[in-house]
Amino acid sequence: MPSRPSLRRSLDTVRSVVRVGPVQTDAVSRRLARAASVEDLRRIAERRLPGGCFDYIDGGAEDERTLEANRRAFADATFRPRVLRGLPDVDVAGSVLGAPVAYPLVLAPTGFTRIADPEGELAVARAAERAGLPYTLSTLATRSIEEVRTVSGGRLWFQVYAWRDRGLVAEMVERAAAAGYEALVLTVDTAVFGRRERDVRRGFTLPPTIDARTILDGLLHPAWTWSFLRSEPIRFANVAGREVGDGSSPVTLADYINSQFDPALSWADVEWLRSVWDGKVVLKGIQCVDDAVLAADAGVDAVVLSNHGGRQLDGSPATFSLVAPVADAVGDRTEIICDGGVRRGSDIVKALAAGATACMAGRAYLYALGAAGERGVDTLLGWWRDDVRRTMALIGAGSVADLDRSFLEGWAP
Repeated sequence: MPSRPSLRRSLDTVRSVVRVGPVQTDAVSRRLARAASVEDLRRIAERRLPGGCFDYIDGGAEDERTLEANRRAFADATFRPRVLRGLPDVDVAGSVLGAPVAYPLVLAPTGFTRIADPEGELAVARAAERAGLPYTLSTLATRSIEEVRTVSGGRLWFQVYAWRDRGLVAEMVERAAAAGYEALVLTVDTAVFGRRERDVRRGFTLPPTIDARTILDGLLHPAWTWSFLRSEPIRFANVAGREVGDGSSPVTLADYINSQFDPALSWADVEWLRSVWDGKVVLKGIQCVDDAVLAADAGVDAVVLSNHGGRQLDGSPATFSLVAPVADAVGDRTEIICDGGVRRGSDIVKALAAGATACMAGRAYLYALGAAGERGVDTLLGWWRDDVRRTMALIGAGSVADLDRSFLEGWAP
């Protein structure tokens, strides 16, 4: 039997290494305490959301090769770190469309955001303002142009599609101007709707159809279902009450877009958009150097290199791979935003070093919203700010302006 002094020493040793943390009673805080990355938020969102809602957020077109290629392109790029640079501080602030951003990121437009959380676009807009970043509201948002402006005094952009009814487009543009939105983002990669096979297999509609399968899915995700039932109906808020349909009745997204959007969109429509809008114009969906040159010739303020998050044409190029050639071709004439595959702040740094002005991200913040609501988005945007600062410090870049291809292995100019 151990002696009393020996027992006392053992107890002292145990006390020196055992720490009893405070009991966390808040469910959101508990979830966030278990997360350290976008992938962690994705796993939490997958557990919390009904299968159809999660697959709508998570999935891509057909075999999802482009979806994976977007991520892999960033992962395959490696840094060429420089040391002993004498950098007492790192400045991550940037500028997009002539105005400052806390770091070079724009929150991308995402449709039907309220399927992730009842607050939807309102939560994301508030988080973006707190983070000092622009937020882009989708035409197919579940909160309206005016509702979002009511909750946010930050920088807002408005994304538009080429509806067959150009009068409807002009009306929404006028509303965006009246609400103080600073830029229009014309999406140009939806001549027809991509085949998203996860949605096809699920029979997914918006709003979700109530049938035996969705009832069972709802029972397996009671927190989401209870929030959904207590909230007002999900609608395409920017076209509520219009003849084009506002989602009051369940509709497959493919049928809706193919019936309402104009497949004949052309460069002439870019000029028309300029005629009804006095602010900045951004083209989202550029996927080759030739079209980036035409966009610069048309005088647009920025091009977004984007394949719609791998949700349209499976087999389109990874967006990161386009940054350098597009920057070489038009970087002195228009800003370049890289959209697709961003999962860490280091991805943002890689895009900037390759020649981008900023990155865009949408899917990642939907994971955060689905995992932990507005606080999840706050957490994600804070992670990425810190990631950018840490990555720049470790590669020896003192400011965003210092970033160039010399910081990427094998890319030195």
